[in-house]
Amino acid sequence: MSGVISDVERFEAAIAAFDKANAEDPNTETYNGIEYPKELLYAQRMTRRLNEFSPNAPEAVQLAAHCQHIRRWASPRSDYPMDNVGYKRWRTDLAKFHAKTAAEILQQVGHDEETVNRVETLLQKKRLKLDQGVQLLEDVICLVFLENYFADFSQQHDEEKLTGIVRKTWRKMSPQGQQAALALDFSPEAVTIIEKALT
Repeated sequence: MSGVISDVERFEAAIAAFDKANAEDPNTETYNGIEYPKELLYAQRMTRRLNEFSPNAPEAVQLAAHCQHIRRWASPRSDYPMDNVGYKRWRTDLAKFHAKTAAEILQQVGHDEETVNRVETLLQKKRLKLDQGVQLLEDVICLVFLENYFADFSQQHDEEKLTGIVRKTWRKMSPQGQQAALALDFSPEAVTIIEKALT
């Protein structure tokens, strides 16, 4: 019996390892009456949306989508100053943290250096708008945010801030991503904010 691991087995091992790591999230979210570790649910939403938006996405993008928030709770926003400079530093450090954590897991399950490096590049959003894989990942991130988190987010901020966030999100997306976003099922309140932001 051969001891060689197939590409499919290696991919599945990586996804299982990502899920095991995210299942340790102490924060939870209830969806359809079931309580999930927050980042485990986010990973599932990312993979589902990627499969719908780009069914033939490269393997590295599939991996990056599933580990986009890998162990995010371990690097909390509260560890940084609560101002714009602190936020930007947290986001930069967070991307590096996700890339490093994902790389360690991918190496453990036997992925080659090229794949590991590619996933790290994707997670750090290098060359957005220029790198098709990075742009695809960003489109999916934005779609998942708009579909699953924007409604709750809108309850925490005023209209001016929300319209600004929608504009920034829109600028990050490709025309294909924007078209997919317009097809999402938004609440009437969200539609009002989005229409105002895009006017």
